[in-house]
Amino acid sequence: MALASAGVISLVALLSFGGYGAAMILGRVRPLRNAYQFLSRAYDRLLDQLGKEVLQDSRDTPALRLMVSLSLSAIPIFLIQLVLGKPRLLLAIAFYISLYGLKFQRFVRMFSAKHLEAHRRQGYFSEKYDRIFGRYVEFFLGYLYGNVPELDRTVHVRLHHRENGGFDDTAESRDYDRTSRLDFLWYLSNNIWTVLGIAPYAYFKARGDEENRGRLLWGIARYYAYFGAVAIYDWRIGIMFVLVPLLCMNFITAITAWVQHAFYDSERPEDYFAHTVTVLNQVNFMNEGYHLCHHHRAGLHWTEMPIHLERIRHSMRESGSLVFRDLDFMGLFLELTLLRRMDVLAEKLVPWEPMNHEQRLALLAKRTRVGTYSLR
Repeated sequence: MALASAGVISLVALLSFGGYGAAMILGRVRPLRNAYQFLSRAYDRLLDQLGKEVLQDSRDTPALRLMVSLSLSAIPIFLIQLVLGKPRLLLAIAFYISLYGLKFQRFVRMFSAKHLEAHRRQGYFSEKYDRIFGRYVEFFLGYLYGNVPELDRTVHVRLHHRENGGFDDTAESRDYDRTSRLDFLWYLSNNIWTVLGIAPYAYFKARGDEENRGRLLWGIARYYAYFGAVAIYDWRIGIMFVLVPLLCMNFITAITAWVQHAFYDSERPEDYFAHTVTVLNQVNFMNEGYHLCHHHRAGLHWTEMPIHLERIRHSMRESGSLVFRDLDFMGLFLELTLLRRMDVLAEKLVPWEPMNHEQRLALLAKRTRVGTYSLR
């Protein structure tokens, strides 16, 4: 029995590496590499056909690929852990690799997938499959990631996009020094109340928004019940498989909110064009870096954002909206806050008018300064 359990755990651990890990391991042996590439192409064709059948829009197949991958790795690992009872270190390692990837790339993709799913009235799936798989990322896979159900559909769509990073946005960061590690830790500690749904609940209650308050309360109740049930079953599993993912969700959402609206202009305190950042990078899953385009047209399909950027270029220039090249949001956080390498950011900044290096540094310093705002 012990040998069988060990075999199952080892197999699941290997499968949970996903495409990147498998390619890295098998790529060292030519016959295995060729076989893997053949199977990978066949798998891609299968998902393309499946996407045309089950999705409202087949262009969302990258999100479907992620959903299938997580469903075949993270869910079985978690269920095996529940069946075995006593926490297994190997299973925990496999679980986190399946969720986050070897280089954190899978979590970034999941974040983008759940983000865009929140803006679809019926989620990703067509009407035929929506009753079973509706909002599958947020309402099902989200439990594994520490994501409270309804948080995206209410807080992100009905709060963040309503406030656009403004003064009443629970995610706004203008009162912090965005180049300070200590200030980020304060921001991180405050962000947990948003991740737990407490701060947004107070926002909706204060504005008499009963629809979104009720939705959020129901989502909070479901997640807390899930957390409590796992903790009662085994408190160690509750910590390893529920509490830690919740804290990781707090960390990544804090980083994202911190940098996506990091460069405020004291002369345009309510202009979201001014403080919403665009980052352009070769690896840009579902065009997450086109954040200003998304705020300007939240319902726009992610494949159309590069074209939309050209349409609003004139308005971006007038508002002084910042654009960075060869950078993603994690890289922006690394350079801006952790390493504070403004020289690097100045090099990656794409200015609207000709600027020398010193002028770029001065602009970045001005836009990250903790200022006083008359409308506050």
